[in-house]
Amino acid sequence: MSDSQQFKRAYRFRFYPTPEQENLLRRTVGCCRLVYNKALHERSTAWIREQRKVSYKDTSALLTGWKKTDDLDFLNEVSCVPLQQTLRHLQRAYANFFNQTGDYPVYKRKSHGGSAEYTRSAFKWDGRSLTLAKMNEPLDIRWSRTLPRKAQPSTVTVSLDAAGRWHVSILVEEGISKLRKKSTAVGIDLGADSFAILSTGEKIDNPRHRNRDAKRLAKAQKSLSRKQKGSRNYEKARLKVARIQAHTKDRRTDFLHKLSTRLIRENQTIVLEDLAVKNMSRRCKPKPDPEHPDRYLPNGQSAKRGLNRSITDTGWREFRTMLEYKSIWYGRTLTVIDRWYPSSQICSTCGENTGHKPLDIRQWDCPHCGTHHDRDINAARNILAAGLAVTVCGDGRSRRDNAGSAR
Repeated sequence: MSDSQQFKRAYRFRFYPTPEQENLLRRTVGCCRLVYNKALHERSTAWIREQRKVSYKDTSALLTGWKKTDDLDFLNEVSCVPLQQTLRHLQRAYANFFNQTGDYPVYKRKSHGGSAEYTRSAFKWDGRSLTLAKMNEPLDIRWSRTLPRKAQPSTVTVSLDAAGRWHVSILVEEGISKLRKKSTAVGIDLGADSFAILSTGEKIDNPRHRNRDAKRLAKAQKSLSRKQKGSRNYEKARLKVARIQAHTKDRRTDFLHKLSTRLIRENQTIVLEDLAVKNMSRRCKPKPDPEHPDRYLPNGQSAKRGLNRSITDTGWREFRTMLEYKSIWYGRTLTVIDRWYPSSQICSTCGENTGHKPLDIRQWDCPHCGTHHDRDINAARNILAAGLAVTVCGDGRSRRDNAGSAR
């Protein structure tokens, strides 16, 4: 292996706070949410009414003023570091919005949980235990993984999810060694029936994590709909729904991590197709019934409803994100070709474009060379060929601009 490079890497662990610690953490998370929402309101209002920009420095001054008021003096009871970090997060969200890399910031909701970030001055770390500001005892962390030796955390983020679980994310700088170079390359065609189809001919089944608990989730959601909002029974039913959804998410994340790590270890070059997941999973408008033009299909939805549910359950965007940062860590090449590349229309044997094919056609014969094709495997092979052309013509990190020339 080659020499290691230094990367910032976060290690996430589950922990179980004492009643006193949980009380402090819940108040801290709540104060962070309050400060974020108030600062967002001030910035949005100032621009809408006066066309005036409010900077991070201005919101920091506002926070100081809020702490001196009688209504918000409880902000002094928690550490000031997470509150200040919250304003930095809001500033980063605005920067992403103006750089067109993110949506406009939205208000945080209590039902979604929350988080609080502590910098080095707000926690104590002795290599074996972690104690946050205003706490007398260290957190009871379940060390499911081993941190790097002599690791010095730069930030610690405590988060509460919608299911009521506490997690701590420890950010450290770690040396990661690149893997030995491979001579293999693979093209991946993502799908809903099979999660991934490789250019080698292998098809990786879609686990369909949501279907596993579909009946339990439907029953829990039905029970939740009968409860009165704000009551204790409503909160119990909401937590039950959130726990089922959290378990589904955990299984999906575990599957994606294992698959992405395997592909990174086995291949030097990985080629993906750029998919507009948001557009593909968008619900269709009501479609009229062919036999009765004045009526609509059941539930007011088109036949795409089932496909939409499968797409949102796959986690394609998360899978691509994992491949992106793991390829940087381990010295691999990830190429993403243009989403408009006709991978399903081109014959991977002779290279002729045979035209558009409906989704119900899963196998076809090339009219030019007579080769019998499996639709998905043929698409994966075309994706690989287009990606290798981009790698040769470009620098191996090209995206849509260079991928279009590989058609």
